[in-house]
Amino acid sequence: MEELLKNAEEFLESGEENLIKKRFNVAVSDFFKAIVILCDYLIYNQIRVMPKNHNQRFSLLETYFNEAYQKVSDFFKIYTQSYNLRLRQKDANKLKEYANELKKIITNKK
Repeated sequence: MEELLKNAEEFLESGEENLIKKRFNVAVSDFFKAIVILCDYLIYNQIRVMPKNHNQRFSLLETYFNEAYQKVSDFFKIYTQSYNLRLRQKDANKLKEYANELKKIITNKK
């Protein structure tokens, strides 16, 4: 479980570095990966299931963490736009804020 938190922290740090370098698409990708890892941590802590893919993750989030599901679904749309659109700083900042919010929730529960 601690590996998940270390992985999330690595993506958060990378996202910050990419924001500074104005690489917003990569920052979005990094922050989304951090969000996904933090969601996996929450899911595992709550129901002891480690999601194997996005479909399972979204299904578990919808069932057990509906508020997170709503936000992560919206962020998934932004994340997939990073494949073929140029994203902006405000897009990266939205994901950054939520990733840090999830991190804070987890840290406070430990």
